[in-house]
Amino acid sequence: MAPIVRIAQPEDLTMITELMYEYIVGFYRNPAPPVEKVHQLIQTLLDRQLGIQFVAEDDGRPVGFATLFFTFSTMKADKIAVMNDLFVQEPYRDTEWESELFMACKNYCLEQGFANMTWITSIHNTRAQSFFHRMDAIQGKEWVHFSIR
Repeated sequence: MAPIVRIAQPEDLTMITELMYEYIVGFYRNPAPPVEKVHQLIQTLLDRQLGIQFVAEDDGRPVGFATLFFTFSTMKADKIAVMNDLFVQEPYRDTEWESELFMACKNYCLEQGFANMTWITSIHNTRAQSFFHRMDAIQGKEWVHFSIR
């Protein structure tokens, strides 16, 4: 069956929550955030003002999600989207489900007039890096990423 990728809807709250915990805890081995916080984030994305989520399905079963957050770039003097998450379950990696999920994000950004879509991935996630290269992404070399708590 062909992949279905669509914008998340309110009735997807439970299944997106499950996928997000699989991504946060299972894949990245981070501590589980409180479910209330996860639900609050999903609800924020459902209103599509600060971001948006997409869901990938196989025969009606959720197999992945992607999250875009909306912000601005001073350098471009324009709005940009940050693809904060692109996750598909193990059997769907390097398949058309993953590609379609990525393309849904890319096409949304083009249709909505974003100057660009940007993202980061773990330096250890070489599989994802290979995927992004196949999708014609340009790996940045001009900026160093920092964060603070």
